[in-house]
Amino acid sequence: MAAPGYGKRTAPDQAPRGRGDFAHLPAHEASIAAHIDRLPDGAAVDIKTLAKELPAYGQQAVASALKALSAAGHLRRFREVVGEGRTQWVSRSYFSRTARDDAWWAAFLARTSGQGAPSPAVSSPPEPEREKARNDCSPAYIALATLGCSDSRLMLSAAECSALEGLAAEWFARGVTPLEFARILTTGLPDVIHCPGAFTRKRLIDRLPPERLQVPYGVASAPHRVMECTGCGVPGRPEALSGGLCRPCRGDVPSPDPLGEVQAAVRSHVSQLRALARARR
Repeated sequence: MAAPGYGKRTAPDQAPRGRGDFAHLPAHEASIAAHIDRLPDGAAVDIKTLAKELPAYGQQAVASALKALSAAGHLRRFREVVGEGRTQWVSRSYFSRTARDDAWWAAFLARTSGQGAPSPAVSSPPEPEREKARNDCSPAYIALATLGCSDSRLMLSAAECSALEGLAAEWFARGVTPLEFARILTTGLPDVIHCPGAFTRKRLIDRLPPERLQVPYGVASAPHRVMECTGCGVPGRPEALSGGLCRPCRGDVPSPDPLGEVQAAVRSHVSQLRALARARR
């Protein structure tokens, strides 16, 4: 059995086991899928354990196969709260012999975590491409892209904002406002930050605020659960994790930064201040 985290859980309502369950997958992915399918619930399905159990495949091959199984709809990872006091978070891998699409997994998450059902997409009239990109930005992305306005040491690129969007979204899901978000992340910064993206990622994880739940005294709440990227473990909403993978793990090229004008203005202002300081010295 696995230590807390990464233990296998079987998804419900699967078809009976058959010969051609994974015939649509490449040979090595089908082999790993069949192995996971035979494991009992609670068995460890992390990369290192599977690589030891399957000597024909190294850790890199196992990691690639798990991402492919996620994209094919057989696997999703969820981060859940466990324990009597609901204080310990673990990551668990839900496996489905029957391939499921993103909508099924999103509904499964909503049903088992007490969240409302996902809202259907609403079509909107066509609009200019740049304006559409602005409107499509999530509050989490915008908050990350404008951190540099609060403190230039946390100026993030478009790729970094996209990679961190899932982590930031969990803050807003817990009731944090944009002002609180910027204040918490920019308080107590070191004098020099060489890698703003990595520094912000660590703060997003280490300073994640507690959930703001309103539960009547004496009534136990349903276990809280969020989806996370099968490849890197970044938490996010189902609509942001197509195929169970974040954009960097899917290999998507980041789109042009819709807030580039804001960042350019901040950089220009910082450059002017530095030039003024040098002139005074």
